[in-house]
Amino acid sequence: MTHTKQRILVVGGGFGGVKAALELSEEPQFAVTLISDQPFFSYHPTLFHTATGGSSAQSHIPLATIFAGRPITIVHATADHLDRAKQRIITSDGTSYPYDKLVLALGVVDNYFGIEGLQDFSYGIKTFAQAQRFKAHLHQQLTDEHKPDLNYVIVGGGPTGIELAGALPMYLKRIMKKHGVRGRKVHIDLVEAAPALCPRLPKEMGEAIARRLKRLGVCVYLGKAVQGQTADALMVDGKPIQSHTVVWTAGTANHPFFKANDFAVQEHGGRVMVNKYLQAEPDIYVIGDNADTPYTGMAQTALHDADFVAVHLYRELHGKKLLPYKPKKPIYVTPAGPHWAAVLWGKVQLYGWVGWLLRNAADIRGYHDLESCWLTTKQFMTEFETEESCPVCATKSANA
Repeated sequence: MTHTKQRILVVGGGFGGVKAALELSEEPQFAVTLISDQPFFSYHPTLFHTATGGSSAQSHIPLATIFAGRPITIVHATADHLDRAKQRIITSDGTSYPYDKLVLALGVVDNYFGIEGLQDFSYGIKTFAQAQRFKAHLHQQLTDEHKPDLNYVIVGGGPTGIELAGALPMYLKRIMKKHGVRGRKVHIDLVEAAPALCPRLPKEMGEAIARRLKRLGVCVYLGKAVQGQTADALMVDGKPIQSHTVVWTAGTANHPFFKANDFAVQEHGGRVMVNKYLQAEPDIYVIGDNADTPYTGMAQTALHDADFVAVHLYRELHGKKLLPYKPKKPIYVTPAGPHWAAVLWGKVQLYGWVGWLLRNAADIRGYHDLESCWLTTKQFMTEFETEESCPVCATKSANA
């Protein structure tokens, strides 16, 4: 070997990848490179806020800012092929990146379950670009038609759908006022195929969230399956709901990189099977949403996995005893409208203002896992800022 440091290649710029790179960079004998298809980190828990008038800075943090002063090489590229024999990742532009240890944290992609029309006509808020596109649509519709949609339909009764449904009524009223649209009733539907909201949570929590949404004016439809979408309507249980604004939050699938590169995956869900050290194969670690572990799909789990792999590689480097992975049960926090959230902390359930305060505390902790105290404070304060690119709303805000 001509290199003197152990080459650690991290693929993915989400919670798991960024946290892993930060922790691994603390070891002087590691040379850390992170490959991400975006030059920024998306803080997913606040994308619903960005989609409803919040500051983009709250959910959109440049990787260069997070890694400032750190010995981490950032590569803006898309990982395409894994060459196991030569231990390298080849990106879509043909560039090759060698590794001694590989950490894969690519996140998930939308899954439309083959339902006709959804991919073509629905909106999403699972990425920063999707959130911006959705917000622009809301404003453009008011500009072009000078009235709200007949129905705003959110599909998916998980945290993302609930967060958006809770924030949307107030936001629509605010931007309608700025666009001079008054006296129009807004119809917002939340459609879920399961018999309850948030199936991971106890039944009574799903029921409490549903009651909260109904008080906000959201119609909740449970046990209703989506069969298709056209440019003008969503087909639900054989009946059309007229709408040009359908937001799909109901499904995700593992990143296609794993199937394309012949990883061993679950039959259902497609997550990668890993051993007690989060290894999918020798020298290849899979973490966060991509790994078949308990509590996968949570940001807290991705951060926990990243910490584990960093400690594991440190112990391995220094010849220390290797410890097995132990899953950590997350705290479930689901906001539903202004100053209200449902919290499941172990067996304790909390609702309302207290839950909302805990959500803020969770955001502060989430930012601090990736940033310094000063940047965490600055980042958190953006929660109280608004941002509109719509010329009508921007003008009204400037004159207010």
